[in-house]
Amino acid sequence: MPSSTSPDQGEDLETCVLRFSDLDLKDTSVINPSSSLKAELDVSTKKKYSFAKKKAFALFVKTKEVPAPSFECKEKWWKCCQQLFTDQTSIHRHVATQHADEICHQTASILKQLTVTLNSSKSLKSADKRTPLIEYLTRNHDMSAWLPDTSCFSPDELISGQGSDKGEVLLYYCYRDLEDPHWVCAWQTALCQHLHLTGKVRIATEGINGTVGGSKLATRLYVEVMLSCPLFKDYLCKDDFKTSEGGACCFPELRVGVFEEIVPMGISPNKISYKKPGIHLSPGEFHKEVEKFLSQANQEQSDTILLDCRNFYESKIGRFQGCLAPDIRKFSYFPSYVDKNLELFREKRVLMYCTGGIRCERGSAYLKAKGVCKEVFQLKGGIHKYLEEFPDGFYKGKLFVFDERYALSYNSDIVSECSYCGAPWDQYKLCSTPQCRQLVLTCPACQGQGFTACCVTCQEKGNRPASIPAQNSFKEECECTARRPRIPSELSQQVQLPMSPEPRPDVDEDGPCLCEPQRQHFSKLPQS
Repeated sequence: MPSSTSPDQGEDLETCVLRFSDLDLKDTSVINPSSSLKAELDVSTKKKYSFAKKKAFALFVKTKEVPAPSFECKEKWWKCCQQLFTDQTSIHRHVATQHADEICHQTASILKQLTVTLNSSKSLKSADKRTPLIEYLTRNHDMSAWLPDTSCFSPDELISGQGSDKGEVLLYYCYRDLEDPHWVCAWQTALCQHLHLTGKVRIATEGINGTVGGSKLATRLYVEVMLSCPLFKDYLCKDDFKTSEGGACCFPELRVGVFEEIVPMGISPNKISYKKPGIHLSPGEFHKEVEKFLSQANQEQSDTILLDCRNFYESKIGRFQGCLAPDIRKFSYFPSYVDKNLELFREKRVLMYCTGGIRCERGSAYLKAKGVCKEVFQLKGGIHKYLEEFPDGFYKGKLFVFDERYALSYNSDIVSECSYCGAPWDQYKLCSTPQCRQLVLTCPACQGQGFTACCVTCQEKGNRPASIPAQNSFKEECECTARRPRIPSELSQQVQLPMSPEPRPDVDEDGPCLCEPQRQHFSKLPQS
C-alpha cells in the first residue's frame, strides 16, 4: 500500500511520494521478489528501495502486534510462528531471519504501488499544495492503486476452500471520522472482489464495520491492506480483527454500502457520538469484574449490572452468568429500552458487553449521556475476544454470529431448549415455511416428527399444496409477530429467557432482523 511516512526524517509525505515518480516499474512483467532485486535497481533508486524495504518490514511487524497483559508496562507484544516476543529487538531478529522472502516480495509490491499511485510528479505538483495527500489520493486516483499485489498467487490460493486452506471469517470495526465514505465504499468493494471475499461492510462518516469471509491468504492480505492504509493505520491494530473458522461460504454474497451509522442504533452520530463511550476493560479485567459480581450473595441488591447489549435471540443461546439480557429484537430498540427502564440503572455500575464490541461503543455513550449511572464499562473486543482468552470462563453457551453459521462454540454448555419438547438444544434452523425468515430451536427428534416451523400459522401454510402460490407479504405476518411488546419493562434485574422461535438476522453483526419473533412457548403441532 502507499506509504504514509517519508524516507528521510523531517520530510513530509508529499515530498516522499514525489521522489518515487522517477522509478520506472510500469512494464507488465512481475518483479521477482528475490535477493537480486536491489542489485537490479540503478543508483538513483537504491535509496527508494531501502525506504520501501523498511516500510515492508515495519508493516509485517505491525501485523504481528498483540496487546501486552495489563500488568505489563508495555502496551504491546508480538506473536509470530506460534512464538511470543516481548521486545522489538527479538521480533525484528525473528522477522529478518525467518521471513526474508515475504519482506522482499512486499518491498517490490510497495515500490510498484507507489509508482502507480503517483506515476507523474507533474500531476501532483499541479494539485493544490495545501490539499492533504489522503484527500488527493481518495478523490483523484485510480482505485487499483489501493489494492494488494496478488500476481504471485494463483486464483485457487485466493479462493476459500482450496487445498488445505479451510478459510476464515474476519470481524472488525473502526471508529474514525471519514470525509468521503463513498470513496471508501468503492474501494472496499474493489478490495473484497479483488481478494474473492464475501460478507458485509458498513461505512459511514463515523467509520467502518465489516464482517468478511474468504481464504486465510485473502483475509491476511485484507488485514495488511487495512493496517497500511493511511485512513486507518493509526486507528487499527491486528488485535482489532477477530477471526474464526469459516470462509466465503458463510455469506451468500458481498454487500458494501454507505449508511448513517456503522451499527444501526437509530440515533444520529451527531447526537450520540462514539467519542464519548464507557471505560474499556480488557477481557482479563472484565473477567475479574464479573467474578466479583457473581461472588456477591445478593446480586439483585448489588450496585453492579451486567448488561447484554445484544438481541434476545443471541443471548438465548449464550450469555454471561447473572446478566441482564433485554428482550429486544434489534439494537435500534436499545435506546428506548434504556429510556423505559432508566431507574434500573440509577446509581449503578454497568458492565456492558456485545459480540465484538461495536454496539457497546455507542450504547455505552447513550447510557452515559443519561447521567444516572455511577460508571459505565464495556468489554473491549466483545465476547469474541473474551472467549479466546477464557473459553471456560463465565460466558456459557454459544456465540451467535450474523452469517450462515449462526453460532460459534467455545465450550460444551447448552443454555437453551428445543421449542417443542424442552430438551437441551441450541442449534438454530430456519422455519420450514419458505417465506418466513425466523430461526427455530427444534431438536432432531422433533424435526423427525415434522415439527420444523416457528408457529402454528407457519406450519399450516407450509402444508398447503404447492400449486397455491406463496404470498411475499407473508414474511412478517405469521402469528409470531403480534404477541410480544416492542420495548419490555423490567420487573427485576435478572431476566428469565423463555423458549421461542427466533428471527433470522439479515443485515450485519449488529443489524436488525426483518421480522417480529414470537416469544411464547407452544405445544407440539399435529403431524401432517
